[in-house]
Amino acid sequence: MSVADRLAHVRARIDAAARSAGRNPSSVRLVAISKTLPLSAIREAYAAGQRDFGENRVQEALSKIAAGTDMAIRWHLVGHLQTNKARKAGPAFAVMHGIDSVDLLHKLDAAAAEAGTTPELLIQVDLAGEATKHGVPPDEVPPLFEAAAGCRAARVTGLMTVPPRPDDAEDARPYFARLRALRDGWRKSGVPDSMLQELSMGMSGDFEVAIQEGSTMVRVGTAIFGSRPVTA
Repeated sequence: MSVADRLAHVRARIDAAARSAGRNPSSVRLVAISKTLPLSAIREAYAAGQRDFGENRVQEALSKIAAGTDMAIRWHLVGHLQTNKARKAGPAFAVMHGIDSVDLLHKLDAAAAEAGTTPELLIQVDLAGEATKHGVPPDEVPPLFEAAAGCRAARVTGLMTVPPRPDDAEDARPYFARLRALRDGWRKSGVPDSMLQELSMGMSGDFEVAIQEGSTMVRVGTAIFGSRPVTA
């Protein structure tokens, strides 16, 4: 199958999952994860109508952004961002999915304000406590909302989580349901709706379950581009 064929298949699955949950398929944004892939693969997906692409390394992403200025791409940073790279990342990405500290939030806001950009930021909530994953536990999220209220340029627009890699898609459901419940609870506690619009959850192996549980952004790579080569 070509990239265009796989992309069409993923979009059909997204539509079906949304409709099965009584949702409008247009309420789910597909982010094509293009990390480690050449710009030619991005161009294939772009030609097939894809506009949101996700990278997890700042330097790799910046080179693709510079080489792909002829395409109207909405670039997402989906990997962990170190604070010392905030100055480069702040102006470069439309959406950053892994915000996990007040310090990082402040640095990104300052960089965006200096550059005249208004990136969307998603707070990464750690629901599994895995040592290899980033994010903040639920009880440490409210201070990030408080800090976001003082941002000049960057805007917190929602939440993101990465559950343990599931053997079966259903294994991820409790994590997705938990993030949705947290969102609902924070909304009731007075956190502005503008900070809770997005739920970034679901990847190639479990995005249909994530959509059923309320995801507004799914991060899909392998199902669109095929398996990536194993690197040492």
